[in-house]
Amino acid sequence: MAQIENNAVVRGVKIFFRRPEMHDLQEFIQLNLESAAFHTGLVNPPKDRDSFIEFIAKNERPENVSFFVCSKGSGEIAGAVNLSQIFRGGFQNAYLGYYLGEKFAGQGFGTEMISLIVRYAFETINLHRIEANIQPQNLASIAVAAKNGFRKEGYSPSYLRIGGEWRDHERWAIINTNWSETL
Repeated sequence: MAQIENNAVVRGVKIFFRRPEMHDLQEFIQLNLESAAFHTGLVNPPKDRDSFIEFIAKNERPENVSFFVCSKGSGEIAGAVNLSQIFRGGFQNAYLGYYLGEKFAGQGFGTEMISLIVRYAFETINLHRIEANIQPQNLASIAVAAKNGFRKEGYSPSYLRIGGEWRDHERWAIINTNWSETL
């Protein structure tokens, strides 16, 4: 069931972020099942009860911050965005992960989603650096990262196992000082 914006943690123009909850199981799983072909080889979001419960549990750990990305118009879950492996101390870094359901792609949600999570990371949880690892053929994701000030830092062969295969990734990152210079 779509939720209205009063649960929002972060608000944008087209979207808002809210925390995932157990009552979202059906809606989120349905979105991911409908988008399975769209996500093939790129991401493996929860598509059943057990993987959803694992997703919720992971997001309750202090080194992870995760949100559902919801459409402002309908309140529907459009996708998810997360900062994982948040390192403190002298590093102040996190890894960025994100995806949208297929029916929400191409509407500007991706660009706004990354803009909002970067602002949240730098202004709310005071990170210094965010890294996004993106497969080279995922041109839409690379474009979204680049539009938001991420810079390509390198290439990692066989970096991450997705869909049973080790996949190459490009490393894209943004540093707080570089981001604040673009405001």
